[in-house]
Amino acid sequence: MMCGRQRFATVVVTAAIGIAVVFVPSHEGRNLVAYLDPIGIPTICEGWTRGVQLGDVATDAQCDDLTQRGLLEADAVFQRWVPESVRANMPASAYAMFLSFIYNVGPGGHGVKDGFVWLKSGRHSSMLLQLQAGNIVDACQQLPAWVTAGGRKLRGLERRRAEEMRICLSDLS
Repeated sequence: MMCGRQRFATVVVTAAIGIAVVFVPSHEGRNLVAYLDPIGIPTICEGWTRGVQLGDVATDAQCDDLTQRGLLEADAVFQRWVPESVRANMPASAYAMFLSFIYNVGPGGHGVKDGFVWLKSGRHSSMLLQLQAGNIVDACQQLPAWVTAGGRKLRGLERRRAEEMRICLSDLS
């Protein structure tokens, strides 16, 4: 049997994924035919890259499934690295924007790429450290720093991060 706090957390996660599943496609764009993203990675649907090859074609239903899967994977990363006490005090809107961010950049990896958890240098991201310390507002304010891909500042990422930050902060007091 679920206690009240667990039930509340489940409701927040469900609401956050519901927000993110609408937000992500509007900022990623949907492409049913694989293309090269701005840094040359084969991509399909709403920014899905794993296992994608140029020439691949997807249906709308497959894209919906990949987006849902990507957001659930983002949530698993978020739940693993952000303390439950912090997540429990986070509005669904802020939670959703962190899921959108993780969906877009991934967890990162030492020597591989910068991401939500790991920077290429092997250190943790400032955003993660702020969340682990319970500083949700400060973590939201980190979003605009993540506007480059392949070393180039992208206008689409600038717009997306500004909107993520606006929504992230919207229900925080």
